Amino acid sequence: MKDAISVLQKVIPDLLAHLTHRYHILEVIHLHAPIGRRSLSEITSISERSLRTETDFLKNQGLLISSKSGMSLTLKGKKVFHELEDVLDRMLTMDRKEEALAKKLNLQFCRIIPGDTDESSDALDDLGKQAVEVFDELLPEGEFIVAVAGGSTMLAMARHMTTKLSEQRHFTFVPARGGLGDLMAIQANSVSDSMAQATGGTNTALFVPDDLSEEALNMLKNEPSILQTMNLMKRANCLLYSIGNAKVMMDRRKMATGFKADLIEKKAVGEAFGCYFDEKGQIVHRLSRFGLQIEDVAKIPYAIAIAGGSSKANAIEAYSHIAPEHTWLVTDEGAANQILKGISL
Repeated sequence: MKDAISVLQKVIPDLLAHLTHRYHILEVIHLHAPIGRRSLSEITSISERSLRTETDFLKNQGLLISSKSGMSLTLKGKKVFHELEDVLDRMLTMDRKEEALAKKLNLQFCRIIPGDTDESSDALDDLGKQAVEVFDELLPEGEFIVAVAGGSTMLAMARHMTTKLSEQRHFTFVPARGGLGDLMAIQANSVSDSMAQATGGTNTALFVPDDLSEEALNMLKNEPSILQTMNLMKRANCLLYSIGNAKVMMDRRKMATGFKADLIEKKAVGEAFGCYFDEKGQIVHRLSRFGLQIEDVAKIPYAIAIAGGSSKANAIEAYSHIAPEHTWLVTDEGAANQILKGISL
């Protein structure tokens, strides 16, 4: 709904102003019917001349009826009034919620979609779609090296990318990390390639496991093909990534039972860029890994975190202690409501 209003406002800039203006007229008539034009003018602070134009329009739409006693809403008018009341309330509540979330997490911008991605595949698809729209809103014209993490959330985003994003832009995509023990489709390499194909951009792969021993890491990091990709990654001026629930990420990495127990004992709640952190954002364990490090995020001017689901609420809030202030977050009501619990909007 917000997206539809946003698109319409680009063609009709004063659309929302007209909506709220006419809603106010309908509201006063609903509360004070039957009401004459003079009384309506006094309550709304709108001139009688302007009101005549507005009420004539509303009558022609079948929303108002006039009698000797004054104006009243028709049955259709009452139905439209309550529907419009709901639309505007949802829009304003969501705006307030997004502002409250950005303030709570100390982030530059937050976008919240309806639903909970833990409970609905449709919500996950909507999260990906909204992330693409935010990506398009955030980036100016120009050349972009986009570092991309893996995961189902990032794949959902890739599925909504099109060549329209490349109008006045050129993209080079690069995975932000090596591979995990995941399905191939949600590996960073695969997601990065999908985004490149969808936008008509180019992709540079990184065919290296994410979690290597220090010895193996040192052996491979100077390989020419790997070094080329790593250098490109370090030049990224845009970053797309998610924030993981610590326990879920432990399972994805197939960690040994003892190792998982140690992280649980250290109260790890979230994971990003191979770092596990507690609810205060303190890093309790760091994996040896190929790819961007958590410290690199602050140097990237356009960074968008996409993470939803009530199960990720603690991880998102914890990560906010580490996240640079210029971070844009795209999330859902499942996570946002948990984070904002107890805050009046």
